Amino acid sequence: MAPQTRRAPSFPKIVIERDSDTEDSSEDEEEDFDDEVQKLVGEASDEEQAEEKDEASTSAKRKREPITISLKRVCKVCKQSGHEAGFRGATYIDCPMKPCFLCKLPGHTTMTCPHKVATEFGVSPAPLKKSHNSLKYLFDRQLRCHVPKMKPAFVIPNKVNCAVIRYHSRRVTCLEFHPTKNNILISGDKKGQLGVWDYEKVHERIVYGNIHSCILNNMKYNPLNDGTVYGASSDGTVSSTDLETGISSSLVNLNPAGWQGPSSWKMLYGLDLNSEKGILLAADNFGLLYMIDARSNNVTGKPILIHKKKSKVTGLHCHPLQPDLLLSCGNDHFARIWDIRRLEDGSSIYNLQHKRVVNSAYFSPQSGSKILTTSQDNRIRVWDSIFGDLDSPSREIVHSQDFNRHLTPFRAEWDPKDISESLIVVGRYISENYNGVALHPIDFIDITNGQLVAEVMDPNIMTITPVNKLHPRDDVLASGSSRSIFIWKPQENTELEREEVANRIIICGKAEKSRKGKLDDDSGDDDMFDSKKNSKTKKIHVKSKVHGGKRKC
Repeated sequence: MAPQTRRAPSFPKIVIERDSDTEDSSEDEEEDFDDEVQKLVGEASDEEQAEEKDEASTSAKRKREPITISLKRVCKVCKQSGHEAGFRGATYIDCPMKPCFLCKLPGHTTMTCPHKVATEFGVSPAPLKKSHNSLKYLFDRQLRCHVPKMKPAFVIPNKVNCAVIRYHSRRVTCLEFHPTKNNILISGDKKGQLGVWDYEKVHERIVYGNIHSCILNNMKYNPLNDGTVYGASSDGTVSSTDLETGISSSLVNLNPAGWQGPSSWKMLYGLDLNSEKGILLAADNFGLLYMIDARSNNVTGKPILIHKKKSKVTGLHCHPLQPDLLLSCGNDHFARIWDIRRLEDGSSIYNLQHKRVVNSAYFSPQSGSKILTTSQDNRIRVWDSIFGDLDSPSREIVHSQDFNRHLTPFRAEWDPKDISESLIVVGRYISENYNGVALHPIDFIDITNGQLVAEVMDPNIMTITPVNKLHPRDDVLASGSSRSIFIWKPQENTELEREEVANRIIICGKAEKSRKGKLDDDSGDDDMFDSKKNSKTKKIHVKSKVHGGKRKC
C-alpha cells in the first residue's frame, strides 16, 4: 500500500491596510524633501524633476497598496510547505515525504504500523546458533545449568505509590537505588544536582546543588562504602560525594583551564566500576576511556581510544561475573566488547554494529551471557549469547524511542530480579490516546519473543518518562519524568482512596505552600497534576494493561 498523501489545505490570507494618517505624513515628508532638493540642486533640468515626481508618485501608490501575508505552515520534518507533520493531540501525523516514524519503513502510517499494534510483530525467537569453541562449551557446562528453563510469573509495579513533583530544578537524567537500604533512591539532573530521597518516609528528601556545574550523566555507588557515590558529568569531572553530608571531591577534571571553546571541552558520559580491581572507568565525548584508581583517586595510565575519534561514548558496563569484560556504546553506531587486561586502541573483542546512535548497552544482570542495546533507530536489540555468533542480533524489537532533543535518551533496562533474564522496562515516546488524554506509557517487554507484557501509566502523568529503574530486590519501579520522580508498586486488591494517595505526593516549588495537598501543577515544563485541565476534561481512570493471562500485576 502506497503512502497516503494529503491534499494541501487552503491557507488563510491576512490583509493589512495602512493607516491614512501615516500615509499623509509620509507624503508631506516626501514633498518637503523634494523642495529641499530643488533648492540645493539648482542646476537640475525640468525633465529630471518630472522624472523624480513620477517616481515619487509611483512609490506612494505602492505604499498605499495593502500587504498580503500568507500563513503557510512549513513541515518540521522535511522543511517543505503545504503540509505539516508531528503530534496533534495524541495522534501522530506522518510527513508524506518520509516513511513510517516508528519502524522507518514505507507503505503505511505510524498509527497503522503493525509494530505499533503488536510489539512482537516480525520477532521470532532465533534458534541457538551453532558454535563449537571452548568458551561455548564452558558456558553450557558451568552457566547454562543455573539458568531456569521455566520462567517465573512477572510481577509488574503498575500503580503510583508516592511521588515528588518538581523535585529537581531541571529534568531528571539518572536514577540509582541504594545497594543496601531498600528505601533510598538517588537521582541526578541536567543542572548537575544530586538528590537523595527516602520514598518510604516520603517527606525525607534533600538535593545537593554544589556537586557539578552541568548535566550529571551517570552515577555508581562505591562498593567499599555504600555511603559514597561516584558521578560523571558534562563539566568534565568525576566526583565522589558523601550522601550524608553532601561533601564532594573531584577525582578527575578534564577541563582544568576552564572553557576554551566547544572544540576542546570534554564531557564525561559513561561510568562504571570494576569491583575486583577497584578501578573506576569513565568515557568522554572524544571517544576516550579513563581508568581511575578508586583507592588512591588518581588516573592510571593514559586515556585509550575505544570509539571513533571525537565521537561520544554514551555508556559503559562491566560484566557482572567477569568484570574484566567491558561493554561500551557510542555515537559511532557501535557497541563494543573489550578485555580490560589487554586494553589498547583497536583491541576490541567484537564490534556490534547498529544503524544509528546507541543510547545504552548492558550485559544481562544474572549470568552476563546476554546483551541488550537501545538505539535511536527505534530498535531494541538482543544477543542471546556472547559466546556465539555476534554478527547479527538474535532479535530486533521495534519500539518508539527516536527522540532525545530536550529529553534524556531512552534506555531499556533489565529487571535485576528476573532470574530468567527476559524482562526489560523502557519508556515510550509516541503517546497513546486514553479517553481523549495523550499519555506516554512505560513498557514492560519480554525479550524472548518481543511481546508487550504490560504498559503502565497514570492519567496525571502527561509528560514523557525516559528514565526508568527497577529495584534490585523489591517489586518497585522508579521513574523520572521531567523534573518529577514517581515510585510505582504492584496494585493491591484494596484500592487506596485519593485522599490517602495525595498524602504521599509532595509538590515542590513556589506553589508548594498554596497547594494544601492538591494534585495540580501549573508549571510550564510539567503538564501533570493540573487541576484546571482535569476540570475541563472528563474524569478518567486508566489502569495498566497486562498482556497474557499468566502474568501477575
